[in-house]
Amino acid sequence: MLTQAPRGTTDIFGDYMTAWQMLEGTMRGLCKDFSFNEIRTPIFEHTELFSRGVGETTDIVQKEMYTFMDKGDRSISLKPEGTAGVVRAYLERNLYADTQPTKLFYLTPTFRYEKPQAGRMRQFHQFGVELFGSDHATADAEVIALAAQMLERLNIKNVELNINSLGGPECREKYNALLKVFLTNNKDGLCSTCKDRLEKNPLRILDCKNESCNTIIQDAPLMLDHLGDDCKAHFEELLALLDAMEIKYSVNPWIVRGLDYYTKTVFEFISKEIGAQGTVCGGGRYNGLIEECGGSPTPAVGFGAGIERLLMTIEASNGKIQYEKSVDLYIGTMGAAATRKAASLVNTLRKNNINAEMDLIGRSVKAQMKYANKIGARYSIILGENELSENKGLLKNMQDSEQIEISLDEIINFMSSKKNI
Repeated sequence: MLTQAPRGTTDIFGDYMTAWQMLEGTMRGLCKDFSFNEIRTPIFEHTELFSRGVGETTDIVQKEMYTFMDKGDRSISLKPEGTAGVVRAYLERNLYADTQPTKLFYLTPTFRYEKPQAGRMRQFHQFGVELFGSDHATADAEVIALAAQMLERLNIKNVELNINSLGGPECREKYNALLKVFLTNNKDGLCSTCKDRLEKNPLRILDCKNESCNTIIQDAPLMLDHLGDDCKAHFEELLALLDAMEIKYSVNPWIVRGLDYYTKTVFEFISKEIGAQGTVCGGGRYNGLIEECGGSPTPAVGFGAGIERLLMTIEASNGKIQYEKSVDLYIGTMGAAATRKAASLVNTLRKNNINAEMDLIGRSVKAQMKYANKIGARYSIILGENELSENKGLLKNMQDSEQIEISLDEIINFMSSKKNI
């Protein structure tokens, strides 16, 4: 067990880390273009934050959270999603006092105790954005546009935006009553989990993947048919904005998401490349969450996307990601004097932002050149007694094997000129 990671976790290194860094760089660049600022919150919070924020009746709170009592006898949970912690920070750090809207993004580890499978881990990482302080459909459209551009920049193909409205508290209450009557009349066909949901939160039954439940809900009343005037106008304006931005979508009345805090807009981007578990990012509006967590009523909208799932989808869309090696120059050495000269050159090259490597374990010259090939060095040079006495050597282009004679004093200038070619 000492040499095995806990089930549902993994180590990030090598090419996988390179892919990770590429994706994170894309996220940060995208958020900069949309004027979203990064926030980092703790990986654990008071359990009550998630119970009240995510929802007591959700599978996340009831079945999937990592919860423990700390030494102060306080109930603490590792965060299962990113939004609740950002809401807590928005209130605690008085971000509502700044000019609104407040636009934040995060990249964070999250934790859920569920059965590990492709794209789903017990420790996974989430990218998310949250926009506080606007109830206008333009805010929803901006968040959806950011998600759409994220997928475009990551070259994720065959993705469909599904969108729905869950209404506000008043029209939701009326709809829930209608839905409960319908589902009660069809209770015998519901799975055991949904029979329990029927009393606590009937809307969640629309999210069930059970075949029998799916058959029943196809005939259920639709929330879209029972929206109040304000919610209906909001949804229609959002669709008009998406049309104006040329963002394609499908209205899907069965999209409800798995968290209790959503109001009005909910959406998911679904990939056809990764099978049944096809959602690559999803979110919506949560106008009541900040008030639920102790703040003043504040409109908000956002989305989250799993990093591991995005990487899996990128490879499903484009094949295995190929990475260019980043070593600019490998300096081979023969003898102690050459090693000292190489150490000096490598140190100076690195000060000039040039990625240089040299032998660190006493390999033969042949083994050093084999290693230079393996790490993808663009150029190499071997230093020995002759090279040191003449202060010059043969610089080899590792791609086409072309060699040029170069003064050791000119290596830095030459490599700097080739840096961005």
